[in-house]
Amino acid sequence: MLVSERKPWEEILQSLGTRDRIFVVSCGGCADACETGGNEGLVEAKTKLQEAGKQVTGAVLVDYLCNKVLVGIRMGRYIKELEGSDLVLVLSCGVGVQVVGAMVDLPVHPADNTLFMGGFTGVWPGAERCAQCGECRLGVTGGICPVTNCTKELLNGPCGGSNNGKCEVDPEKDCGWMLIYERLKRLGRLEDMKGIRPARDHKLMEPPPERRKTIYWALENVE
Repeated sequence: MLVSERKPWEEILQSLGTRDRIFVVSCGGCADACETGGNEGLVEAKTKLQEAGKQVTGAVLVDYLCNKVLVGIRMGRYIKELEGSDLVLVLSCGVGVQVVGAMVDLPVHPADNTLFMGGFTGVWPGAERCAQCGECRLGVTGGICPVTNCTKELLNGPCGGSNNGKCEVDPEKDCGWMLIYERLKRLGRLEDMKGIRPARDHKLMEPPPERRKTIYWALENVE
């Protein structure tokens, strides 16, 4: 299980900028258990967005956003609504955000941060990975995680060793930042690469004492 918590709504709304037509996707799996997704999260998100003057073009609940088949089937029913949207706001862990980003040709923004609880990849096997870094930045990297897709975990672009779109460390691996560049280029969002992102706060990778006392910690660390 991946544990998530809601980002402050001020931060979420600021990340949306001037994009007013928002499609909302919520996970009914882990995020529902954490009370950051599910139907209640969907209702909360719609309310907050509308209060901020945003237009909610559509909203859908998917049982597990880490399952590409489920996401593809459910999202396929909302083609017209997605075509009329500027952005997809995703209520889930980082894996779910990445899956949605891979399935739609729209910018995806995370509404939640994924908290480190000892390490987990998701309920359904897939290429997407979440480092549970406690500060999700997928909204400015096209829904592709620079931490798990870049061998050096760089946050502000590729290193000098990237060669023909391949990683310096592993020539068989695609450069994570080349993937991000191509995704942003396709979305018409290359300007998102111009911002300078601060270094990661690695303290967020250490579960606070209160988290160690929850059922989530017990589930992730059972022997």
